[in-house]
Amino acid sequence: MSSFSSIDAMISKVKERFGAEHKISVMFENCISNTLNTTIHRDEQGRIFVITGDIPAMWLRDSSCQLRPFLLFAREEPAIRDIIVGLLKRQMECILIDPYANAFNESANGNGFQDDDTQMKPELWERKYEIDSLCFPFLLSWQLWKNAGCTTQFDENWYLAAHTVLDLFHTEQYHEEKSPYRFQRHNCVYTDTLSRDGKGALVKSGTGLIWSGFRPSDDACTYGYLLPSNMLASVVLTDMTEIAAKIYHDDAFAGQLRALASEVKEAIDKYALVPGHKKEFYAYEVDGYGQYHIMDDANIPGLLSMPYYGYCTPDDTRYLNTRDVILSDWNPYYYSGKVLHGIGSPHTAPGCVWMMALCIQGLTSQSEEEKQQILDMLCNGDAGTNLMHESVNANDPYDYTRPWFSWANSVFCEFIMQIIGYSVII
Repeated sequence: MSSFSSIDAMISKVKERFGAEHKISVMFENCISNTLNTTIHRDEQGRIFVITGDIPAMWLRDSSCQLRPFLLFAREEPAIRDIIVGLLKRQMECILIDPYANAFNESANGNGFQDDDTQMKPELWERKYEIDSLCFPFLLSWQLWKNAGCTTQFDENWYLAAHTVLDLFHTEQYHEEKSPYRFQRHNCVYTDTLSRDGKGALVKSGTGLIWSGFRPSDDACTYGYLLPSNMLASVVLTDMTEIAAKIYHDDAFAGQLRALASEVKEAIDKYALVPGHKKEFYAYEVDGYGQYHIMDDANIPGLLSMPYYGYCTPDDTRYLNTRDVILSDWNPYYYSGKVLHGIGSPHTAPGCVWMMALCIQGLTSQSEEEKQQILDMLCNGDAGTNLMHESVNANDPYDYTRPWFSWANSVFCEFIMQIIGYSVII
């Protein structure tokens, strides 16, 4: 990585806060350089491709989140700003290739899951339709504008991709009647494929919610209305409304975006709250017919990360009620052990806490005591590598998945920078 003075200055500030030799300082210096050093590829045309780490493919969601901490340096560092713009332009190309795909190859090389029973193309690594995969590139676009004053990402492809996503979301509000999307993977675990010959579990159409085939973990939804992803969509559609009006001067398009954002938000208020309890809290998934899934997953977006992606403030009453539920044994994927206690995922083994979830818990906490407890767990849970992993056995930090997971490293850096007073504008 070329030296960036603003990043060097941030590393120095972390060392001043924690001590130059402190474990947190060492981990931060390693993690802040990891993404720029190891995951960014630039092709002969200068296009940016960001791999997720130990898998040679680019996820729209992961790549956006991997670069999110660098928004804090983009105003002062033209080279970093150019990397983010380059990623956004590449992401818009990907969406225009296939808006139902979640992960892409660096070229049309046919790598990935080409045997899946869906409309695969050689450019696609995987074609699991996830609402959040379409949201994050537009969220990053808005955040680059607000954090760095940059607007060069808003070109013709951005505009075309935005229309494509709006149309798709309208279609998936009526998945049962209108959607062309089908997905089946054979000889796999049940979370890697969709039921009903690839159509997914039945949902009630016309609720205002948007259907998603898969979660941000890439696991299949139990019920097709995934609430955290709908929450993220309502935020992003609102951001896109401002972009359409102020950048593209297209009031008609802005009105369409605003209307859908409002419709989704109203549907969340109507369908997402679990009935029959004294305190209001959100379900993770619903089907619109009255079935509710009480849980949270470590991946973003989740219920724990609602303030992180701007759906609510950390002191929102419904959020705090939901937080109490999902950070308890009400959540079947909340694990507590000798070393760690936090949210895991059905995507990994039972009893494993995700480092990303711990970082999000810290980022959204209003308690200094809780933040310190999380810092201690992060220090004790890295198995001496000074990097974040995907999941870690709550009783054994040397039992972990994915030694090279750039997304987790990036969220850790955001948490540490927040502690010393620096946060991304959301």
